[in-house]
Amino acid sequence: MTTTRVLIVDDDVDICCNIKDILDDLGYDTDIANDGPSALQLVKSQSYDVAVLDYSMPGMDGATLHEQMVRARPEIVAIMVTAHAHGDGALRARDSGIQRVLRKPVDLKELLPLVEQISNSPIVLVVDDDPEFCQTIWHILRERSYRVRLAHNKEDGVQKALNTNYQIAVIDLSLCNGLTDGCEVLQKVMDVNPNIRTILITGHREEANDILDGLRQRGLDEVCFKPLDMDLLMSKIDSHIS
Repeated sequence: MTTTRVLIVDDDVDICCNIKDILDDLGYDTDIANDGPSALQLVKSQSYDVAVLDYSMPGMDGATLHEQMVRARPEIVAIMVTAHAHGDGALRARDSGIQRVLRKPVDLKELLPLVEQISNSPIVLVVDDDPEFCQTIWHILRERSYRVRLAHNKEDGVQKALNTNYQIAVIDLSLCNGLTDGCEVLQKVMDVNPNIRTILITGHREEANDILDGLRQRGLDEVCFKPLDMDLLMSKIDSHIS
């Protein structure tokens, strides 16, 4: 079983060390950073499941840090810690996709179950070359407490498909280089994880009929046609996850 990786970011060294010691004792793999730039260096070089971020730090506040973190690693789910849980910073944090905002000083009886809950939440792989769509579905899925990994082309999608801990994959049939790019990603996803549930997106109803028939025979679960009904897509994701 893969160990959950947690990044703790706070300019108070003692707070970082205390949370790290407790999470380490519980079996998590943790790193600490005491400012935004140091945290970004870690995020760009390593993969994390959960980040615990202080809001008020010199140079870069926690909300700004989170915005830059998810550009590099959209799958990171963040918990914000702030002394002003109802202030403008907390509102910015929620708007940027941060999962929860907790009051500082940290109540470990609240933080620890939340880290466990997040680390066990379902992961959705989204492969689509439309940045606007990816941003939209990322926010919607985050609001539903899903973790999200994004890929924007065939090569990135195939690489991310090698990870086996997805519960569902949403893949655009037509990526940057042609109508069948999504087929290659889908096949890799199903080869690596035969139990994954799959949803294919396409705007090519007529041209893709033969392709879709073949994919259904190999295990494709659902097809959603463009223009997308996002409520319908979300209901299909929810039903497969549940």
